[in-house]
Amino acid sequence: MRKTIPLMAMALAALALSTLATAQSLVEGEHYEVLEEPVETQVAEDKIEVTEAFWYGCPHCYNLQSHVRDWYATLDDDVEVVHMPATMGGDWNTHARVFYAAEELGIREEAHADIFHAIHEENRSLTDMDEVAELFSDYGVSEEEAHDALDAFGVKSQVNQAHSRMRDMRLRGVPALMIDGRYLVTPNSAGSLDNMPQIAAALVDKVREERAD
Repeated sequence: MRKTIPLMAMALAALALSTLATAQSLVEGEHYEVLEEPVETQVAEDKIEVTEAFWYGCPHCYNLQSHVRDWYATLDDDVEVVHMPATMGGDWNTHARVFYAAEELGIREEAHADIFHAIHEENRSLTDMDEVAELFSDYGVSEEEAHDALDAFGVKSQVNQAHSRMRDMRLRGVPALMIDGRYLVTPNSAGSLDNMPQIAAALVDKVREERAD
């Protein structure tokens, strides 16, 4: 019985936060952070950018996927999602290459969830390029095409650009959602992974209101 009370308290807190986020009564510094220096967005001026920073090897990023996928499906046309692989060296940078190579090959959207699944459910590291090429073959990509994309100068440049943008965002970890290059939502600020899309949605509405003024 002793465990029931904390669990109920957590559930009630999550419910309260959900209502709070829906009401757009978020508290700066408590539910989200504001960047001192906004970062340049990568979408058209009439769009609101939602940047999802992630690492394929991060279990929290993997667990967040079902929540953000459901939210992304509800977004209006004035919102555009940008996926940004985090780069902190080692396997992080390797997985960023995998992401941008998949994008270069035109298979990123269909392969994105499968890459997460391969790492977290099949215990595949996807740090060996031959292994990555084998995964890409599931989408009709030849071994040569896969290696060419993984080694492409453009892919390496995108990894470097992501690293620069990550520094500008002052990101200390992932997953993270950045709204309009200004508002940062993390699991710590949101209170849970479940709450992140709710708070981000309220911040999208906040940006809309700001632009309407």
